[in-house]
Amino acid sequence: MSFNSSYNFTFNDVFFSSSSSGDPLVSRKLFLLRDVQILELLIALFVFVTIHSLRQKKYQGLPVWPFLGMLPSLAFALRGNIYEWLSEVLCLQNGTFQFRGPWFSSLNSTITCDPRNVEHLLKNRFSVFPKGSYFRDNLRDLLGDGIFNADDETWQRQRKTASIEFHSAKFRQLTTQSLFELVHKRLLPVLETSVKSLSPIDLQDVLLRLTFDNVCMIAFGVDPGCLGPDQPVIPFAKAFEDATEAAVARFVMPTCVWKFMRYLNLGTEKMLKESIKGVDDFADEVIRTRKKELSFEGETTKRSDLLTVFMGLRDEKGDSFSDKFLRDICVNFILAGRDTSSVALSWFFWLLEKNPEVEEKIMVELCKLLRQRDDHGNAEKRDYEPVFGPEEIKKMDYLQAALSEALRLYPSVPVDHKEVQEDDVFPDGTVLKKGEKVIYAIYAMGRMEAIWGKDCREFRPERWLRDGRFMSESAYKFTAFNGGPRLCLGKDFAYYQMKATAAAIVYRYKVKVVSGHKVEPKLALTMYMKHGMMVNLINRSVSEIDQYYAKSIDDIFIN
Repeated sequence: MSFNSSYNFTFNDVFFSSSSSGDPLVSRKLFLLRDVQILELLIALFVFVTIHSLRQKKYQGLPVWPFLGMLPSLAFALRGNIYEWLSEVLCLQNGTFQFRGPWFSSLNSTITCDPRNVEHLLKNRFSVFPKGSYFRDNLRDLLGDGIFNADDETWQRQRKTASIEFHSAKFRQLTTQSLFELVHKRLLPVLETSVKSLSPIDLQDVLLRLTFDNVCMIAFGVDPGCLGPDQPVIPFAKAFEDATEAAVARFVMPTCVWKFMRYLNLGTEKMLKESIKGVDDFADEVIRTRKKELSFEGETTKRSDLLTVFMGLRDEKGDSFSDKFLRDICVNFILAGRDTSSVALSWFFWLLEKNPEVEEKIMVELCKLLRQRDDHGNAEKRDYEPVFGPEEIKKMDYLQAALSEALRLYPSVPVDHKEVQEDDVFPDGTVLKKGEKVIYAIYAMGRMEAIWGKDCREFRPERWLRDGRFMSESAYKFTAFNGGPRLCLGKDFAYYQMKATAAAIVYRYKVKVVSGHKVEPKLALTMYMKHGMMVNLINRSVSEIDQYYAKSIDDIFIN
């Protein structure tokens, strides 16, 4: 007799016995057997659901669980490097997959790193894929209606004004002068203090201070003095960083959850509320002060910062822009100008230590440029504390290639977001429905063999050079500066800022990451190093620099 038939016989026998005898012990056995039967059914159901969900991974990239969708996989990925996890899924799915969140949640989205799809998003069908209400609502508390968060006419008006200003001679002079001041009179003394004290320094923090001071000068026309020998704590800088970290948490949880947390003032929502108050206080004070300054005749002509420019403009009704709108504009430009360049430089120096042959080629390029100066005819006139001029910085092709390669592997903005305005189809055949969210994974694009070849994970600046000259790639293959109508207005300035800073540091110091220091990306709007970047700086000796001069004279340089 089989186990099942024996079991059924025993069950029926006990059932009829118990109904006639009324024995409590028999009744307990009956209920126990019923519980066992229910447990078996639940286990069988669980196994079936698990197998079915895991089978979905082959077709959809991740297991799809009832009610929860792909959320368990996302929650697990958040414990580690979510960008690497996303890259692996996209590689297995040929560059595109559809993420399914919990039922009735706001997490459903199509995620892609296919250059054809990215060009479709950013250029060919630009009007169909705005930032969208979901993105704006998540970041409205921090970014308001600023250029980074705006669509349509609001975005166009800000971009047009900023574009005119960015290309003006007055603005370029301001950026050049402010950067010279910050690099040579603040940054280098801070680094030299670390060298003399033989103490490690958080290079990411120092670079964030540098770019923060620089962008505040450009956006607000004020110098917060964040980069100094005593490394002062600037409330606005701390509040701004906390706010960007707290805001990104909204993108990895259902909308109803973060709104409920905001209502109760809990967790990241409490942190966001407090940090935004710090941002608003600083911006309000700057705007009030500037209005007083501009009340004096002729003051406008002395300034070329963005805040002053927008204060002199009028909206479509002929009225001055509100203080809230001015605040939004400046905060957005600080986000764009502060974090992007500093985190890119941090990853650049980290990669440079791991690739000493690249560092050597950069040094040879710098020495070759210095040798071309009129007063560099002999070794006695060599400049061991050089200030590179704007024209020399423009000629640093290999350095620009190395910075681009760092941005390819560690883009400052690792993912970006769009929303579908009408039903559409990607070039790869993926169907998109109106209201759906689309995420293009810039970090993953740098790790796709189909885009960059089998050496895609290698740090190889030579891939950017043609006959020794830097050649940029398609904005839909290398999307670190966005593409299409939203191509970064500050791209040229960002390269100038990074090249000037990197050249000044590399020529003077060898940068060594502290042994055992853990380097990994942080989940934020921009790709911070989660634990900073603790380094030791070592002065380059005169004899070492002379060796690089000798190599530049012998024309041992990258082709």
